[in-house]
Amino acid sequence: MRPHPVIQTRALNFTRSENLISRIKRENSNQLQLSYGRQNGYTLTEILITLGIIALVGMLSGGWLATQIPRYSLSGAARQVRSDFLAARMQAVSEGNKYRITFLDDRRYTILDDDNNNGRADPGERVESRDIQAEYPAVTLSSTNNPIFHPRGTASNLATVTVTNEAGSRTVKVSITGRVKISS
Repeated sequence: MRPHPVIQTRALNFTRSENLISRIKRENSNQLQLSYGRQNGYTLTEILITLGIIALVGMLSGGWLATQIPRYSLSGAARQVRSDFLAARMQAVSEGNKYRITFLDDRRYTILDDDNNNGRADPGERVESRDIQAEYPAVTLSSTNNPIFHPRGTASNLATVTVTNEAGSRTVKVSITGRVKISS
């Protein structure tokens, strides 16, 4: 008596699967034996060469970076002064009163929220002090005037503020229309 055809086919498939699995195991064991001698990682020579290249690039770029820091500091200080002027102008328009900026010396200035528009700091009026050298050391300021921003966005007591350090100078100009501009 012959086995049923379906049972015979399944037995044949099982035998083929068993042969395939044993072949894969043999091939994988051969590959494992071949790769057993190799180690992962880097040699000491490769690490030392890489560290040498990194040190060389660091030395070359470090000198260049040191010469650029004063220039970036000068630009940042000029942008800070301009930003404070524009903020004072915006507040003058939104609150409907004057904002006065007074330069105290070569590094400090104040921003007065002059609620009653009398030109003096009265009790209850907000006065903010700024020291440019707190964020930008070795930067000095000189101003031709103390600008006042009006509720319509215009300015009086037009001023030119010169921001200076070892890299050079930048000027921050306030026009009668209230425009604040940085120039070299």
